Amino acid sequence: MRQPTRLRSDGKLAVALATLAALAATTASATPVTYRIDPDHTYPSFEADHMGGLSVWRGKFNSSRGTVILDRAKQTGSVDVSVDMASADFGQDKLNAYAQGPELFDTRQWPKAHYTGRLAGFRNGAPTRVDGTLTLHGMSHPLTLDIRSFKCMPHPLFKREVCGADALATFQRDAYGMPGGKDYGFDMGVTLRIQVEAIQVP
Repeated sequence: MRQPTRLRSDGKLAVALATLAALAATTASATPVTYRIDPDHTYPSFEADHMGGLSVWRGKFNSSRGTVILDRAKQTGSVDVSVDMASADFGQDKLNAYAQGPELFDTRQWPKAHYTGRLAGFRNGAPTRVDGTLTLHGMSHPLTLDIRSFKCMPHPLFKREVCGADALATFQRDAYGMPGGKDYGFDMGVTLRIQVEAIQVP
């Protein structure tokens, strides 16, 4: 028995609409998405040696800003972050003041640190590292961040996507012109531990 013309037409229309919806979803997912770093949930922290293994200094930077761009379809993306060096917080006022001076951050001359890089090593749709460059104390060197965790989800308050990551890197601070304490046997190695959340730009 032949199908009524209207039913056949409705069926074709439904298929066409479903196809258009799928194409639209594919196009949307292929578009790079920009996220702005949430300064209230982003705290780059650091660990540095004191007196050649006597203890470990730990602190964090209370002010940072930047953007992350993520293209899931192409498995690419970028990171651009600036850190206010005067916001360094060791939890000790005298040490905070010393760190702003010429032997370490010299924040009068170099108030910002800047990191730019490319998201890389995608696994199951998530990046596992950032291949980038750190500019600190007026000097720039390559620095790779190892991404230990990466997750995106709808933000319950802003109703936009939020992505979060935990990243790790190490560098030698004397390579950036900050050898303070080296003559006393301080190890120049610094470990960065970066907790970051970024919210999708409308």
